[in-house]
This record gives sequence, C-alpha cells and structure tokens, in this order.
Amino acid sequence: MRMHLLRVGLLARPSRPSAGIGLWLLGCAVGAAFCGSVRAAEPTTELLWPQGAPLAKGDKPEDKPGLIIYLPEKDSAVGAGVVICPGGGYGFLAMDHEGHQIAQWLNSHGVAGFILDYRHRNKGYMHPAPMLDVQRAIRWVRAHAEEVGVLPDRIGVLGFSAGGHLASTAATHFDAGDPNAADPVDRVSCRPDFAVLCYPVIMFDEKETHRGSQRNLLGDNPDPELVRSMSSEKQVTSETPPTFLWTTNEDTGVPPENSVQFFLALRRAGVPGELHVFEKGKHGLGLAQGVPGTELWPTACIEWMKNRGLLEPAKRQ
Repeated sequence: MRMHLLRVGLLARPSRPSAGIGLWLLGCAVGAAFCGSVRAAEPTTELLWPQGAPLAKGDKPEDKPGLIIYLPEKDSAVGAGVVICPGGGYGFLAMDHEGHQIAQWLNSHGVAGFILDYRHRNKGYMHPAPMLDVQRAIRWVRAHAEEVGVLPDRIGVLGFSAGGHLASTAATHFDAGDPNAADPVDRVSCRPDFAVLCYPVIMFDEKETHRGSQRNLLGDNPDPELVRSMSSEKQVTSETPPTFLWTTNEDTGVPPENSVQFFLALRRAGVPGELHVFEKGKHGLGLAQGVPGTELWPTACIEWMKNRGLLEPAKRQ
C-alpha cells in the first residue's frame, strides 16, 4: 500500500494556498541545504506489515511501523539504499535531524533513504518489537529492490544513539529468510550489507550504558541472558557486516566507550570497520553542522562507502 502521508516531522506540499505554505517553503529551504543540487522525489510512506504487524496491540498509527522513503533522482542513483533508525532512547523518534535530514543527505549522494518509523516504549512497545521492525525494514527494501532502484547487495542500516543500538542489533541478529514463507518479503535475508553507527548505544549493564534506553527496551529487571543478547559488542561475529562508527569525546549521554568496544569486537572478529572519535560535540548532533571537526563525519562516511564500492554506478542487467 503506497501512500503520500504526513508523518512526524515530514512537511508536505499543501493542496491550496494557506498558512501551511510557509512551513512547506521552509522545509524546502532546509532540504536544499542538505541536498545540494540534487532534488529528490517527494517521499512516500509504506507500512511494513499492511495486514498488521506482529505483536500489534491495536490498529492505531502507533501500532503500524512503516518506512518513509526518499529516493534520489534516477540519473544520480548509485543503487545503494540505507534503512535509517532515528534515535530517541527507545521512547520517541528524533525524526527531523536524525531522520529526514539524513535521508536528504543520502539522496544528495545518489543513495536511497528509508526512514524507519519503529515501535518503542511510548508507543506501548518493548523488545522484541523494535528488532522485528528493523529486520522487516531491511527485508522490505531487499524484496522491493528493483522497484525502489537499489541493488539487493547494497542495502545498509544507519542509526543514531538508541537508533544506533537498533542498527547494531540488525547487524548482529539476522537470518537468511524463509524460502517457504507465504509472504514474499519474509523469503529474503534481513542481514544488512553494511552498517553506519552514529554515537550509538551499544553496551547494556555497564558503567557507560545509557540506562534510559536499556530500561525502555528491556524493562527494569531484565533477564541477564536477554541483556547479554542485546549488548551488541558481545554479539559481533565474522558475519557482522562492515561498519562505520563515529562519536565524540565530549558525549556524556552515550560515552564513546560504546563505539570503541563495538569497533574492537569487529577487529577481533576480522570484520572491516572504521571508527572516528571526534573531540568536540555533545550528544545528538545529527549531521553536526557547525561543530568543528565533527562536521566532517558525513564526508568521512561517504568516503568509506566509496572505498567499499557502494557508490559505484549501478550495473543492471
């Protein structure tokens, strides 16, 4: 079901002149700042489970996880796509600076962006609902790869803060799909081909843990085995996809030890990775514009993607 819907933080063109046109023009100006000379198509929204999500508690918007889809212009598309997980401590979603702005930035480099509107504590959901949502999002993009103009082996996941934890969960908990599933989406793999983790929550039940994220996801007294399973640095294997990480030394919300430990786990597993610990900047920077040094992370990330061959022009049959 494809719908041109308004989601949180998404500005849509009014159907007739009104006060809303000012907001729309402001949104266009902000978008232009991130997209440069490349203008992406109007975003569309897809429900991940049109017939109802697993574990759904009702039939309200908060019970219906979905994707807000930003596709680059066809003549600039490189065939890569990224599922974007905004942060918010598993209690809300920072849909603007960690969602729409990120999709626009990716579009400016020919990469399709798929913002995940996932379930969380303030929607009435805890584990495993967010994990199911991100796994389904990756499957959905892969199953619809031709339709959305991406290659099935160039699908990554990117997340900020608690969304970074969700992205790291997708990078460490995945399967090849069920070839006998009635739903075609469930027949494909949910393993991302690469991951980008931005000041991510990684460790649980540690001194550097973001306790709010852990509590919102797992509750007040989670089973120790569940805590270990959701501590992403303990779940890295040789099958974990190549990963780019960045954080800041001044981040007191989610200390940089989270990123460092995940990077070290990648090294132990023999998985390619790149880690940037910038000096300046508080938690929750998004694109970090205007923060000396740290504002270079988007450029570093794009160069990393280029080095991995993810931005080479797509070769289709």
